[in-house]
Formats: sequence, C-alpha cells, structure tokens
Amino acid sequence: MLTAQAVRGAGVDDTVHGLVGIVPGTASKMPSTKLRANRPYKRSYMPIVSVIVPNYNHARFLRQRVDTILAQTLQDFELILLDDCSTDESRSILTGYAGDPRVRIEFNDVNSGSTFKQWNKGVRLARGKYVWMAESDDYADERLLERLVTVLENEPAAAFAYCRSWRVTKDNRVDGFGDWYLDLVDPERWKADFCVDGREQFQNYFARCCVVPNASAAIFRKAVYERVGCADESLRLCGDWKVWAAMAFVGKVAFVSEPLNYYRFHETSVLHRSRQGAVDVMESLHVIRWVLDQATLPRSALAKVYEAQADFWVPAVMSMHFPLHLKLAILRRVRAIDPHPIRRIMRPALRAIHRKFLRHWRSLRAHDGYRGHMDELGQ
Repeated sequence: MLTAQAVRGAGVDDTVHGLVGIVPGTASKMPSTKLRANRPYKRSYMPIVSVIVPNYNHARFLRQRVDTILAQTLQDFELILLDDCSTDESRSILTGYAGDPRVRIEFNDVNSGSTFKQWNKGVRLARGKYVWMAESDDYADERLLERLVTVLENEPAAAFAYCRSWRVTKDNRVDGFGDWYLDLVDPERWKADFCVDGREQFQNYFARCCVVPNASAAIFRKAVYERVGCADESLRLCGDWKVWAAMAFVGKVAFVSEPLNYYRFHETSVLHRSRQGAVDVMESLHVIRWVLDQATLPRSALAKVYEAQADFWVPAVMSMHFPLHLKLAILRRVRAIDPHPIRRIMRPALRAIHRKFLRHWRSLRAHDGYRGHMDELGQ
C-alpha cells in the first residue's frame, strides 16, 4: 500500500479528491520566468527537465528521436542518452552527440535485459525537477516539452502530465491515434484538456487499463516517481502502467488533448514482441491485482475491471498459439482477481470467434481472387 508518509514526502496534495479542471487558456501560457527557454546551458547548471532516452537496437530511429528533442522550444533541459549494449550502429550514432553540452552519455557494459531497469537508471542520473522518458523509437513535436512542463508548473499538485499521441509506422507514416482503445473505456474523457484528482483516475481508469498509451507522451515529477518506488523492474511490458497508476494514486493527473507525441509501433518494439508470448496478458493481470490491493473499488467499478480484463485473457486462453501450461497460468491469475471468471467468457469468446471467422473469410476471398487472376492469365 502507498503510505501517507510517501504522499507527503512527494510534495503532492492528496487531500482533494474532486474533479478540478484546467482554467481555459492556461495550458498555453508560460508561468513567469521558471521556464528559462533560451538560457544558455552549462554543465554545472541545474536544468528544470531531465530528458532520458533509453535505447536498445533502435539505430534507424535514433537521429530523428534525438534531433526532435534538441529542437524543443523549451531548451532548459539535460539529455541523458542510455544504451543497453546494442548490437547495431546505435552507439556510434549516440556518440555523435557527445559534443553538445546538454548531452550526457551512459553505455552499459552488460545488457540489463529490462526496459524498466534503464528507466530507473536514468532517473538516478537525472538532475532535473521533471523527467521526460523519451523512448528511442518515438519522436516529438517541438512544442511537447514546453506545453507539458507549463502544465506541471501551473498545477503543483499534478504528479505527471501527458498529451495525446499519433501512432506511426516504421517508415514514419501516421496511422491514426495511439490511444484508439480509450474510446472503448470512455469516449469523452480524452477529448479535451483536464487536470483531475488522480485517485479518481486510479479507480475508474487505471484499474482497467493503462490510460497513458506511450511513455514518450508524459513528463513526471522526479520526486513523485522516487517516492512511489520507481518502476517495477520485474515487468517487461507493464512497468509503465504500474508506475503511472502509483503516481496517480498520490496526486493529480493532467492531460493535453493536442497530439504532440509520435508513438512508433513496429515488429521490433517491446509491445509487439511481448504480445507474441502473452506477456501482455500475464502482466496486465499482475498490475490489476496490484491496483485492487491498493484501493477498495465499488462494485460497479469492479464489474468494469472484470469485463475489460476478460477481453484480454479469454482470447488468449482460446488461442491455439499458446501452450497449455501458459493458459493454466493465465487462469490462475484471473482467479486471483475475479471470483466468477466463467461469467465473463461468453461475450469476448463470441467476439474472438467472429474475428477468426472474418480473417478466414478474407483469406479465402483473397485466395479465390488470386486463383481467378491466374486462370485469366492462362487463357
């Protein structure tokens, strides 16, 4: 459980639990002189933001990632470049930025095997009040840092602020929004800017899914991150979800609806690889169990949690791609959070069957079309 002492130590007001909206127009205003946008950077200078780029084998995306950080309209930052023993050209690319006085480079001698070990290492090295965990395969609008830091400066009780994200392919093609699934959770919640009580977000949203689709879209207070215990290094995929939820539990959460982040999804991304082994399902159930241990949710909220998780675990249990021992492990975790899992099976099972039927039907039609085309060529 998160203690009251931890909350007070983080410097975040945990006494207000009602919804509090951002005053219209404040999100774009610069708060006095705290954001020293054009101040010359010196090694001895304490920046307001520490930007951390944890990299592993993303050489083809690195220049765009780093260049869009260095081009931010808010220049009051240090940039910490981490590499976890990449086997591609990453290190030579990162070393090319060593001459910039804002840049610090840290290379691991041994691969850590964990995204979240790299997160925690970066935060330990950070000197800034705020931290931007800028994932190495994403990139950003030049105004992201200024917009989100402004919100945090105007909202001292906010533990973190995040913006909407575009989803992009490996070749930089924009492929819709990165938060498409949130419309299924609440079609109106993320349509406009807000700054709300984090416990409301914790119980109504973080208990169901990770409502921060991409870490690169968020900036958080270093002190709050450390007070909640940092990221869980035992997790491969859902460590971000768990730490966002933990920070929401002790402070407000701010959101900017303008999409300023570009979230890349490709075949080598952690999310893509983790889905192949049902890691996403197993770790989601782990985080849900942790969330339910922190707070007592009303029955109506619990029902939504159970239904949301069934959409993940039922298709996994039905899948022919996962071995029996993995399916049994999934069911054990389900039983630990849901006293009546059998009640949740029908709806997601029917949806899974419908999706499989559609895939099979499209495959048959494509095959028939190809065969007809070949017959025409043979005439």
